[in-house]
Order: sequence, then C-alpha cells, then structure tokens
Amino acid sequence: MKHVLNLYLLGVVLTLLSIFVRVMESLEGLLESPSPGTSWTTRSQLANTEPTKGLPDHPSRSM
Repeated sequence: MKHVLNLYLLGVVLTLLSIFVRVMESLEGLLESPSPGTSWTTRSQLANTEPTKGLPDHPSRSM
C-alpha cells in the first residue's frame, strides 16, 4: 500500500511540474524583451548560440 501511495504522489508531483513548465513557457512568450541587467538566459538565446543540426525544432504549442 505504501508503494502505491508513493507512486501516486510521484504522479501528482510530475503533473504539477509539467503544468508549471507550460505556464512559464507561456509567460516567456508574453515577455517582449528581457531587461538588460538580468542574468537569466532564455531558451531562444541558447538556441541562437548552438549550431542547427538535423530537423528544426517544431513551433511551441499554444494552450
């Protein structure tokens, strides 16, 4: 019974984490330009520094 409860809690945590990630991605899309003094590196900035290999990334899904 304890293993079932642990699996249930793990599923709940993963679900909440995925919802949180989707919300943060949608908020990132709403921000037009990050302020110049921030130390955060956005995914688009990381993608611009990496060479493109293979298939291009599919466009982000909107909710």
